[in-house]
Amino acid sequence: MEIENLKNALKILEKSEEFAELIPEVRTNLVMAKKDAKRIEEVAGFPGRISRHNKQIITCLDPEFGASSHMARMVLTVLKHDPQKRSAINLKHDPFIITICKKLGLKVSSYNRSQEPEKIRSKEGGTIPWGVKEAIKKLGEVPDVIYHKGAWGKEPIITILTPDAIEAAKISVCIAQLYKNLKK
Repeated sequence: MEIENLKNALKILEKSEEFAELIPEVRTNLVMAKKDAKRIEEVAGFPGRISRHNKQIITCLDPEFGASSHMARMVLTVLKHDPQKRSAINLKHDPFIITICKKLGLKVSSYNRSQEPEKIRSKEGGTIPWGVKEAIKKLGEVPDVIYHKGAWGKEPIITILTPDAIEAAKISVCIAQLYKNLKK
């Protein structure tokens, strides 16, 4: 079910010329966890991430489980607080995108990577769970959008959290269309 959901979500993204503009330098991944997932191997994503050439969306391979440890850690941490939010997509950071998310009524929160404790920073894979917990604590509930403004050698990123990948794709395309109009 999750693999099919991701494939259908990719079709939505591929039909949108505007979406390519939201892909960050580190590229995008779109993931979806199995219900009650606890491990990275229970979260499906796109091996090699989602990239672009001009306005064309490019993927290396079909989605598979265990393909994205970074985004999987994000979803697995969110699932501990909200079992309905099983999917995530990362977008480039731009204050306009955050404004659009708020205007769409999405709950938005953030974390500051410069405040990350050294013991977390030095542990492989520790930043994302820490950041998610900080964003939840800051908002008082699980947000629909979590962002950070980056750090030394770390690109700023916006992540959209949804129940499934199709919804993540639809929201991302909506944001991309509004972003294109706003940037005119």
